Amino acid sequence: MTVDHISGGRLELGLGTGWYRAEHERFGEPFPETPQLVGRFEEAVMLIDALLARDLTTWEGRYYQVHDAPFRPAPMQRPRPPITLGAHGPRMLRIAARYADRWNSYGTSEEIRERNDRLDEACVAIGREPSEIIRSLYGWTIPMGADPWSSPEAFIDIVGRYREAGMSEFLMEAPHEEQFPVMERIAADVLPALRVDG
Repeated sequence: MTVDHISGGRLELGLGTGWYRAEHERFGEPFPETPQLVGRFEEAVMLIDALLARDLTTWEGRYYQVHDAPFRPAPMQRPRPPITLGAHGPRMLRIAARYADRWNSYGTSEEIRERNDRLDEACVAIGREPSEIIRSLYGWTIPMGADPWSSPEAFIDIVGRYREAGMSEFLMEAPHEEQFPVMERIAADVLPALRVDG
């Protein structure tokens, strides 16, 4: 809440299940199998959603319990700061349909198109307008199969393919130092044109 206040109400909270087993092990945390991992995630998202939107929260879940937990002062953004959820599988996409203000994923454009369609279906199933969720790509070079910083044309091609798959926001993996001149050309020439195109 401090960050939300000092930023003038610009906090955005991003959550995912975690995926890197070694990271868990280094900190002495067990890495559960997928059903438990997703179950913990779903309950955590539900609890965080409640905590951010209420003055006091009591929660008796399978994994988490809180009793009259205060969140004061309240966030500047109401009912709560926006939540970005990383989600790829069917169950995770159903969680995103219910709670996400922004959905983030990575993969091939075909995988993203399929997930985007599943997210739309999950929204419709609960009576939520799919367009309420911003669609955000984590542009990880390996799953995309191309490097957006190799040329302005490559950047345009990648953004075009993923736009067609339903994405509207692009968080690209950082370029290598030797690619900075290409990045500068993209920033100066390509991005303004892409923004005009929507």
